[in-house]
Amino acid sequence: MIMPRGHELLLPASPGFIWGSLLAALLLDLLPLGRVPWMPDFLAVALVFWSIHQPRRVGLTAAFLFGLVLDVHQAALLGQHALAYSVLIYFAIMLHRRIVWFPVLVQAIQLLPLLAAAHAITTALRLVGGGALPGWDALLAPLLETVLWPIVSVLLLAPQRRAPNPDANRPL
Repeated sequence: MIMPRGHELLLPASPGFIWGSLLAALLLDLLPLGRVPWMPDFLAVALVFWSIHQPRRVGLTAAFLFGLVLDVHQAALLGQHALAYSVLIYFAIMLHRRIVWFPVLVQAIQLLPLLAAAHAITTALRLVGGGALPGWDALLAPLLETVLWPIVSVLLLAPQRRAPNPDANRPL
């Protein structure tokens, strides 16, 4: 397939970098800031990013296991984040061939419904389990995750944009 103008050929992503960035996102979600409903889910953004760019390395199993870890940490209904992340990653993998052809801002807009659906699943399961409605400020979380998408894209694609053997005489 011919690449469109302006798209550069990327180096393969290192598995250590992929899993390190996912663990860093998990640690950001584990910060003891209290229950803030508008707080973006960094792990969900990182999982979606890697499932779009590396669907063979990060898939449903990783999403489910990270979701279980987050459920245990937050003392939430066991499986609510696991289900939400699994549904999120399933649809992200379905879109992964199409979404990489768009600019980063258009990608973010297309991912907004997916991220909102993941938050809706966790909220619905929390309500079924007897929890309280989080309020209107919970609608800010998917919007903040959408705003984070271009930043995350630049940060996580940066190691793949470097030249394998930099040379002053070779522009590639």
